[in-house]
Amino acid sequence: MTEPPEQLPRHVAVIMDGNGRWARRRGLPRREGHRRGADSVEAVTQACGDAGIPCLTLFAFSTENWSRPDTEVSFLMDHLQQYLADERDTFVENDIDFRTIGRIHELPERVQEEVRLTEEATADCETLKLTVALSFGGRQEMVDGARRVARAVRDGELEPEDIDESALDARLDTADLPELDLLVRTGGEHRVSNFLLWEMSYAELYFTDTLWPDFREEEFMEALHDFADRERKFGGVPEG
Repeated sequence: MTEPPEQLPRHVAVIMDGNGRWARRRGLPRREGHRRGADSVEAVTQACGDAGIPCLTLFAFSTENWSRPDTEVSFLMDHLQQYLADERDTFVENDIDFRTIGRIHELPERVQEEVRLTEEATADCETLKLTVALSFGGRQEMVDGARRVARAVRDGELEPEDIDESALDARLDTADLPELDLLVRTGGEHRVSNFLLWEMSYAELYFTDTLWPDFREEEFMEALHDFADRERKFGGVPEG
């Protein structure tokens, strides 16, 4: 692995796209692309730990993905359940705090149980916060956050006049994460697909043609170097 750049993001998110196309180009079932994609999850997670990046968020299953064929959804749920059971001890050994965002209650109960066990087992880990978005949608997250704001007003915890960006930000799924610095999408598409819409307001976007099963440490380092070369002005003007 090449040396990481001096300027590193604190929080990287990845839209892991291209599993199906990777399999189709090789004449394989789509599920083989998903299996191979799990190796890329391991590689990028390790790369974040090696580089000293404290937060990684992965878009694993969107609210829209429920519309896929039942056989594929069933496989993805089985795969996720087995993945969590297999990787739980590895997360602990590598000091990885596993957590989830999204409408977790929509997942099968057996998957919810594996999520709960993994989150509990890794709660004291500190080196890397690995957040996996499951049954997640950016618009849905904002709707859920608005409902929490409404309940706070109803319960007398918040005055309507006090509702501002921070009031909503504190009630989103990502409230305990730092600002999103870098959003990576693999697979050649140039859209954000309803992912972290609020959080990406000032994030740098990086698109690559590499399909997710082929996205490993080298490709991830390219994204980090690209990030380091950018000048982030946050609406201001360059210095000097």
